[in-house]
Amino acid sequence: MAELAIHNLHVSIDGKEILKGVELTVKPGEVHALMGPNGNGKSTLAYTIMGHPGYTVTAGEVCFEGKNLIELEPDERSRLGIFLAFQYPVAIPGVSVANFLRTALNTRRKAVNSGDKGIAIPEFRKLLRERMEMLKMDPAFAGRYLNDGFSGGEKKRNEILQMATLKPSIAILDETDSGLDIDALRIVSEGVNTLRGPDLGVLVITHYQRILNYIKPDFVHILMDGRIVETGGPELALTLEEHGYNWLREKNGNAGAADKVLSVDG
Repeated sequence: MAELAIHNLHVSIDGKEILKGVELTVKPGEVHALMGPNGNGKSTLAYTIMGHPGYTVTAGEVCFEGKNLIELEPDERSRLGIFLAFQYPVAIPGVSVANFLRTALNTRRKAVNSGDKGIAIPEFRKLLRERMEMLKMDPAFAGRYLNDGFSGGEKKRNEILQMATLKPSIAILDETDSGLDIDALRIVSEGVNTLRGPDLGVLVITHYQRILNYIKPDFVHILMDGRIVETGGPELALTLEEHGYNWLREKNGNAGAADKVLSVDG
């Protein structure tokens, strides 16, 4: 079974070092939560794993399926089975949700088998209908342009719909709970939990405990000043909610307090 293994990862943006030696392994069947203060590199890690061209890896490696992902293009990483649910999904007017998903699915299938002629339209419609029912989405949603005019909750549900359709081996959820009300958060979380299983590893990036009330993590990691400074079980997230980060700053020499690093984290 494929695992995502990150070793001594150092990443810079515009010459500013953001990640300073991240070590993290996500195995199939595991759910990991990554937490930490704003501006300390959580989203930078997610985008680096997927191959954002603006991020420079200066040391370390990200290994998956026997390959160092750093050497691959973003589409190659996706076809290997890595999926990223964006914090701020981009709208693509003129491309329907259904056409986007069918094209993405066929591309994934062809990467596995070059002779694959693609999923038949009736089979795809049945698959999409099942996935949308799971996420309590109106079937008419499939005909809308991708994220164009979507509410925050609709965008996040659409990200999970993509995940449900493509069935990745590793899913990274970058602050999927951001901007969601309680009902939307519950529906999105139920979708993730339905997909959860021995063939899927999940990395949930979040600031808040609330999504972890629905998606129960096996491990919780705290990222501060570009490093993972603490790892524990679900109780670690509860400790953070109660006590904040000051105890970790004191324990780790005031990490993340003096510097606000430049990253895509808020």
